[in-house]
Amino acid sequence: MSKEQIIEWLNEVTDPEVPVLTVNDLGIVRGVAIADEGGQTSVTISITPTYSGCPAMDVIATGIRMVLMTHGIRKIKIEQQLSPAWTTDWMTETGKQKLKAYGIAPPQYQPKTLGLFEDVKVPCPRCGSDKTQLVSQFGATSCKAMYKCLDCLEPFEYFKCH
Repeated sequence: MSKEQIIEWLNEVTDPEVPVLTVNDLGIVRGVAIADEGGQTSVTISITPTYSGCPAMDVIATGIRMVLMTHGIRKIKIEQQLSPAWTTDWMTETGKQKLKAYGIAPPQYQPKTLGLFEDVKVPCPRCGSDKTQLVSQFGATSCKAMYKCLDCLEPFEYFKCH
């Protein structure tokens, strides 16, 4: 067993809040360590929450444990690594495409020239229009905001940049 194999197995662990994304898509897996402890393989996985106090982390840690156990690993340690803080820069391009296909606008990087009261331009994940309007800074989870499309009139969530 190798670190690469374990990372591949972690593609089976999805985010409970956005189930189309794996922990690898999110980029929250910060490290994998394999050790031999008295003839038994021990695996330590370091993960970084997308937000401090993210309620999904316990569910994700359980998912990681379950996947590793199905592959015969019994000694498992999950560590939370808080520094450096997670950023949407760590999301994979595949993950961003999965978000869009799921109906959630992926993070949109904006130039630093936005004015004090200017809104981020978030294209609608359904029709592609950039005529959208912020409805609420928070969606179903704190990492998302609610928008509505002014063309197709559909509401949608936006995975906020940070």
